[in-house]
Amino acid sequence: MAGRRVVLAFSGGLDTSYCVAWLREAGYEVHTVSVQTGGFDPDELGRIEARAIELGAETHQVIDAREELFERSLKYLIFGNCLRGGAYPLCVSAERMAQARHCAAYALEVGAVAIAHGSTGAGNDQARFDIAFRCVAPRLEILTPIRSQGLSREQTTGYLRERGFEVQAKTTKYSINRGLWGVTIGGGDTHRSETPIPEEAYVITRGPGDWPGAAREVEISFEQGVPVALNGERIAPVALLEALELMAAEHGIGRGTHVGDTILGIKGRIAFEAPAAVTLIAAHRELEKLVLSRQQAFWKQTLGELYGAMTHEARYFDPLARDLEAFLASSQRHVTGKARVKLFAGQANVVATESPYSMMNPEVATYGETARTWNGAEAAAFVKLYGLQDMLAQRAAAIGDAASGKDER
Repeated sequence: MAGRRVVLAFSGGLDTSYCVAWLREAGYEVHTVSVQTGGFDPDELGRIEARAIELGAETHQVIDAREELFERSLKYLIFGNCLRGGAYPLCVSAERMAQARHCAAYALEVGAVAIAHGSTGAGNDQARFDIAFRCVAPRLEILTPIRSQGLSREQTTGYLRERGFEVQAKTTKYSINRGLWGVTIGGGDTHRSETPIPEEAYVITRGPGDWPGAAREVEISFEQGVPVALNGERIAPVALLEALELMAAEHGIGRGTHVGDTILGIKGRIAFEAPAAVTLIAAHRELEKLVLSRQQAFWKQTLGELYGAMTHEARYFDPLARDLEAFLASSQRHVTGKARVKLFAGQANVVATESPYSMMNPEVATYGETARTWNGAEAAAFVKLYGLQDMLAQRAAAIGDAASGKDER
């Protein structure tokens, strides 16, 4: 086993820190990879590299995948207004698949015989990593020290401290994952549904006691569903997300908890912070209401939920995902315009929208006390025909009840 090269997906957190130390003691030549999918500034990336080397990694590689993540995943989550359980914007799901794809490709590049991750045997991430590894690098062995040994966070903490490696107390209590689409917080108080999440667990959003006293309005511009400008200034999507996160986090926007079904079939709970994602989806959804037809909106919501479920459940490589992306992209042909959003007291409220493709344009149709595209007689005839089947159903029921001797209502 000595000298066998393994590539480890490394975040610098407790579990992957354990993996470096254990794999090295087991005789592997460990090469760590951190895939930047948002949330890490240069100083943090430097600390992660230093941690990897301190733990015994031979080399450490950083791969910036933020633009690819947006183009291949996040923009479709915007197109689909994807919120798991109507609340959670899938902060980790898409990012894990991107990280796993890049780690597997890097393992092939450096001639590794194995590829490793630090997921446990209880959560969703193990499926995301395993599936991506097998799709991209099917011949490489997959090593999962935390899962295969069934270790708790307390056990991995003890292992590292016994070998002289420092572990922060908060790292032991919570598993925190931060990326371009937000932050997820697991462990500790998330394990019980009746326990509130304490203020100390949150990472990027301000709590109620620190919210600004005045609201802030931000104007978000979209072109074919893609956010392209903030307050009239054109900006690349990744930079836009990072700037919007700072604005919305200041007002405590995007906090929440989510209880849902895991890939393995059990219920799980996480806390999350997604200021940019929550704000963008709210703005995008309201802009769509101006431009999509009734049938477009219905089926896009239905298929958007399916796409979100596939993203969450590690189905990125299923060909259906590409089919759904094609549909979602097509639905965005006319989703061009602006949305003004008021950020205040933990809420992102869309206060105005406009689009050159608006179907609410007075030149097209007017809603109110009077209508310009039909007269009263036409309206009365339409309403009569529209309700005809309801009336016939009621009449048939009454006749049937009378024939069978039932009391009429």
